Amino acid sequence: MTSTGPTHDVSIRGVIPPTITAYTADEELDLEATAAHARFVVDRGVHGVFPLGTNGEFPMLKPDERAAVIGAVVEEVGDEVPVIAGVSAPSTRNTVSYARDAEEHGADAVVVGIPYYYPIDSEAIVEHYERVVDAVDIPVYIYHFPARMGNKLELETLDRIAAIDGIVGVKDSSGDVAWLGQAIDQNPDLTYLAGLDSLLFAELEIGCTGLVSAVSNVFPELTVDLYESYIDGEEARARELQSTVFDIWKAIDRGPYLGGVKSALDLHPEVEFDPGPMRRPLQRMSDREEVQLERTLRTLDLI
Repeated sequence: MTSTGPTHDVSIRGVIPPTITAYTADEELDLEATAAHARFVVDRGVHGVFPLGTNGEFPMLKPDERAAVIGAVVEEVGDEVPVIAGVSAPSTRNTVSYARDAEEHGADAVVVGIPYYYPIDSEAIVEHYERVVDAVDIPVYIYHFPARMGNKLELETLDRIAAIDGIVGVKDSSGDVAWLGQAIDQNPDLTYLAGLDSLLFAELEIGCTGLVSAVSNVFPELTVDLYESYIDGEEARARELQSTVFDIWKAIDRGPYLGGVKSALDLHPEVEFDPGPMRRPLQRMSDREEVQLERTLRTLDLI
């Protein structure tokens, strides 16, 4: 597939699930189920999809697998909603390669994490984004997740990156509401995507226009309702829905890291695809944990 540039407005507004990567029982890519998950959330009203984010297990995939996931998602839903593809890697060279692959396979924009594992300074971070932007003709989002990536984006560094033509927004999973508020004040022309289920309402309040919600991978209608209630001025309802989203997230997060999303999908009565295992060393929930999750979701009248 050859890209001709973005086919959608990528100043994202609304709910953008960080879609899963599905596997067969022996941990091979299951592209049909991966695409089916994108179809599942789009059919329930989300405004975009974000393959190869944290929930998409991007560090576990080989380069050709990453490209295949993006291609499968674009083919399934790319004519209906924006596809913003994760291309993060520790090295600039690999990030550029992944970004080019994403563009070639039809992504509308790419999401680029702060390079991780090795500590780097602001000059290296700025150069990283300059090189990625120079390599592609589609918009670039910054992915700020210092708890996982290890390098925090200082506000002064963000100011420099924001000045690069081609940088359009920030997906923030820092949980640092003060940092996010200052970032929005200093660079209001960027699009900001809230990245933590516990703070969706709060981050809408300070200026985010998009919600990248793990819960929306399973119950997209709920987060869409939260977003639309907020936009329509029904803040009391949006607050109530935020509480429900947080209850779901606590239940999903009870087991191994990321494993609860696939377990919740297995429990969902309308899911007709098999999300499969996590790719090792990541693990699915234990049987006992899944029973606890099912009990919580039934109590919330979600299944």
